[in-house]
Amino acid sequence: MRLGGTVFNWGKDPALFAQKHVEKGFTAAVCPDFLNAGDTAMNTLFVRELEQRGILFAEVGAWCNPLSRDQKLAEQNIKHMIERLALAEELGAKTCVNILGTYTGKSWYGPHPDNYSADFFAQAVDVARRVVDAVKPKRTTLSFEMMPYNFLDHPKAYCKFLKAVDRPGVAVHFDPCNCINSPHLYCHITQFLEEAFALFGSQIVSVHLKDIALLDEPVTAMFQEVLPGAGHMDYHTLLRCLNRLDSDTPAIIEHLPDEQSFDAAAAYISEVQASL
Repeated sequence: MRLGGTVFNWGKDPALFAQKHVEKGFTAAVCPDFLNAGDTAMNTLFVRELEQRGILFAEVGAWCNPLSRDQKLAEQNIKHMIERLALAEELGAKTCVNILGTYTGKSWYGPHPDNYSADFFAQAVDVARRVVDAVKPKRTTLSFEMMPYNFLDHPKAYCKFLKAVDRPGVAVHFDPCNCINSPHLYCHITQFLEEAFALFGSQIVSVHLKDIALLDEPVTAMFQEVLPGAGHMDYHTLLRCLNRLDSDTPAIIEHLPDEQSFDAAAAYISEVQASL
């Protein structure tokens, strides 16, 4: 696998961006938000600086809600996804990743009862097809994060979704922590990981690395993201499964508050990797 994570204090300097990854031991990078499809000079510069140091672009984020019930906003977001997928294709990134979206008007990712409906499923399939058909990617893929707030909340649902979309340019982004949505699943993480990797196989193009803890004080189940190594995620099994994939598969540390936390997470993950 290729480990990656957030790097700090590089401004918008492509060479310094690449060098910061080298300093952290990262061989995969997340695309900076300010890069745009069609900005050939800038994009070429970033790719060149990374390639010279043996680093690849892991993912281009397209974080938005393409299934908003506000039709004008939904169309804007679909256009944004197309532009970001085009950027991923230009950069040769492993994937352009988004979430499916949501019917709620309260946030771009939150829960709504109809997020599990047949209409939501059909619209999600239509959006995925529209985006990938507009770009027709050959060097990258379109992928979606599984989330606890819509039907795409477990691996079997992802397989059903991929079959319905029926496009070779759509692949799997796997964030195992996002799938842990019950105490029972939390207590069977090892089995879940093994089954998920067996089900997805080479369809996985990118992975997010986090950790998760089940809080024991509330009566109702509550989960919290924590520093890798401080929660219940079985990193030995996760990394062992990752090692079975293509060696260029990126695994990105995310959602940590500062550079020191990313350093600690990377050190823990590298320690587990070395022990396998």
